[in-house]
Amino acid sequence: MSAVKPLRRLDDLLDPHLMSRLDAIDVMSRKIFSGKLQGERRSKRRGQSIEFADFRPYVHGDDLRFVDWNIFGRLDRLFLKMFLEEEDLSLVIAVDTSASMRVGDPDAFDYARKVAMALSYVGLVNQHRVSLVGFSAGRIERASNLRGRRKAAEVASWLLRREPEGGSGFEEAMRLVGTTRAGRGVMLVLSDFLFPEGFEKGLAMVAGRGFDLYALQVLAPQVVDPAREGGVTGDLLLVDSETGAETEVTVTPELLRIYKDRLDRLCGSLRNYCTRRDIVHMVVETSTPVETLMLEYLRRRGLLR
Repeated sequence: MSAVKPLRRLDDLLDPHLMSRLDAIDVMSRKIFSGKLQGERRSKRRGQSIEFADFRPYVHGDDLRFVDWNIFGRLDRLFLKMFLEEEDLSLVIAVDTSASMRVGDPDAFDYARKVAMALSYVGLVNQHRVSLVGFSAGRIERASNLRGRRKAAEVASWLLRREPEGGSGFEEAMRLVGTTRAGRGVMLVLSDFLFPEGFEKGLAMVAGRGFDLYALQVLAPQVVDPAREGGVTGDLLLVDSETGAETEVTVTPELLRIYKDRLDRLCGSLRNYCTRRDIVHMVVETSTPVETLMLEYLRRRGLLR
């Protein structure tokens, strides 16, 4: 494996060339949102704005400021003017900061941070509210309600301060997000989803609660296929990156086949779970250029336009 180049600044997280290309795209939602702050996104929900939508008959208690008095003068009936309301889109990006993410080349943790930076930048330049959550066992860290291009440096600083350690803490993090979110919007979870306790309870905390939910399963090539590029063979001492537990194994073609079968079943189980709950699931290898993921794959899946 090549030596890991540490990420130290914004340019390490988001290439300036890619940044300029991201200026032209936006986050998409499959749903209509009801944010509490005025933003840049228009929905079809009726409210108070400058863009006229329709009329409806006046009912007792309506605000008389929106009565169309010209129609009243002609028809002797009260009608209310209705407008398209500007609504806020909230973009929540949850990054797995458990120790298992620091595996492979390129490793899943640095790749997830680069994707989180690119997605955050798209949200910021389009004036959406961007929030980040980093989660591992016993440690949940947040950066909330960031808006505007000038906040890109703050997002980068937050991501660069994160270091992977311990177990996942996935369920507790999703409970926190599901119960304390401000408004509704788009949420992405960047993780390997290799949780010993499973992913079901965690995803259940945020599924069906107003989010367009995306589960981006980030895996290093060596995790997907340990035999790739010569791979590993013979007698090995394996150390669990999260618990420190040690296991002696003899790597054989049969053992690799069993490993791949179990990984395929886990990914398939996650995919089926997501399909049943209207969650978009994607397996992303860390060898995939971030530019390709952002400008091709996520566009095809309807997240970006």
